[in-house]
Amino acid sequence: MSNNKKSKEKKQKKKGRKIVGKVLLIILLIIIVVAGVFIYKVYQNGGGLTGIVTTLVGTDPEKVKSLPDFYCLLLGKSEAMTDTIMVAKYSPSTGDAALLSIPRDSFVGSNPNTATASDKINSKYQISPQRTIDAVNDLTGLNIKYYITVDTKALRDLVDAIGGVYFDVPIKMDYDDSSQDLYIHLEPGYQLLDGQKAEWLVRFRHNNNGTSYSYEYGDNDLGRMRTQREFLMAVAKQTLKLENITKINDILNVIEQEVETNIDFDTMMEYAPALLNINADNIKTDMLPGVAQYCNGVAVYLVDEDEAKQVVNNLFLTSLGTEETQGNTIANEANSNEISSGATVTEDLTIEVLNGTGSDSKLDRAIQQLEAQGYTVAKEGNTNVTEATTIINRTNNSADTESSLIALLGTGSSIMGEDNANVDFTIILGRDY
Repeated sequence: MSNNKKSKEKKQKKKGRKIVGKVLLIILLIIIVVAGVFIYKVYQNGGGLTGIVTTLVGTDPEKVKSLPDFYCLLLGKSEAMTDTIMVAKYSPSTGDAALLSIPRDSFVGSNPNTATASDKINSKYQISPQRTIDAVNDLTGLNIKYYITVDTKALRDLVDAIGGVYFDVPIKMDYDDSSQDLYIHLEPGYQLLDGQKAEWLVRFRHNNNGTSYSYEYGDNDLGRMRTQREFLMAVAKQTLKLENITKINDILNVIEQEVETNIDFDTMMEYAPALLNINADNIKTDMLPGVAQYCNGVAVYLVDEDEAKQVVNNLFLTSLGTEETQGNTIANEANSNEISSGATVTEDLTIEVLNGTGSDSKLDRAIQQLEAQGYTVAKEGNTNVTEATTIINRTNNSADTESSLIALLGTGSSIMGEDNANVDFTIILGRDY
C-alpha cells in the first residue's frame, strides 16, 4: 500500500472520529438541556415528588388545585368478602383528606327482624362492586362512583415494594386459625412491618384467649377499624416519601396486576399529582355510628341514621370538620351529637332540581340525597341533557354552602344567578352526576 493511500485513510479515520465526537457532544448537550428544562419544570411545578409527577404527567399545578373533590370506596378483600370498607375523600385544593370506616356487619336489608347473612354489607361484593357502592351510598347519602379493591396479597406486596411501614402496634397480638392459614404473632410497640406482618395487623380482631383491644381504644371490630385507618395513613406517609420515586415501577406493577378498580386511566393521570400533596398528618377519620346486636339470630350492625348524617356532614360536607375521633363507641357518640362549627345549616334552604342527565332514576337519587341531608326540594323538572352539573346560587348564600352541595353531589361547579325562582339554589344535574 502506498504512503499516499495510508495517509489518506488516516485522514479519513481522523475525520470520522471528529464527526463522531461532534455528534456525541451534540447529544450530550441536548441531554443537558433537556435535563435542565425538566429540572426547571419540576421546580416550577412545586419540586420534590409532586413536581416530578406533575411534570411527567404534563399538567399544570393550578389546574391540579382546581380539581373537584375526589371520592372513592376503599375495599379490603379476603376470601371474596370485603372485611374492610372505607369511604375516602381527597380535596386537591387544600390537600385535606378524610376516611370513614363502614363496619363490615352493617345491616343493609329491609327488615332487621328477618335479617340473614346476605343482608350484611360485606356480602354485597360477591354480587358486584357496584352493589357495594350502592349500599354505601344508601348508608351515607353520598354519591360515590369509584372503588379500589385490594386483597391481602396486594397489601403484602405493596408494603414490601415501599420497603415496609413503621407502625406502633397497639397491643400484643396472638391468634391462630388453621382453617384460614392465618397465624398472627406481633409484639406491641413501634416497629418496621413487612408485608406479612402488615396483613396480620389489619386482620387481627382478638387473641386466642378472647382478649382484644381495650374498650377505650375500641374493642374487636371497632379496634380493628381504627387500626386499619391509622395503618392506611402510615402507608400513605411512607409511599409519598421522595426516595420511593426509585420504587415507582414496583408500586405500579402491584397496582396493575393485583389491584381492582373502575377508575379510568385519564382520571388517574389527572389526580396523580394532586394525591402527592395529601397532608398525611391531618387526615380526618371516623366510623359510621350505630350499635352491634343480634337480629333474627344474625350478628349485625345497625347504623344510627341521624348520627350517621351528622358524621358524614362533619367529615365530608363542611369546610371545618370535627377533631379526629379515636375510633371507639364513646368517642363516636360524643362526636356525632355535636355539629361542627363549620357545618352548614340546611333546613331553611330550598332547592330546585332540573334533570339534565336523561335518567329519571338519577333525578330521584339526587332528591333523596338532598332531602336526607336536610335540604327542602321545592321544585323538580327536566331540562335539555347537559354534560356538567351546575349549581346556581340565587340568594347570595355562602361559598361554604355551595361547597357543601358540590361535595354532597360529588360533582358540579357553582355560579351566581338571579333571585327569580323563589328558591335558594337551582341545581342542573348533568351527565357527570
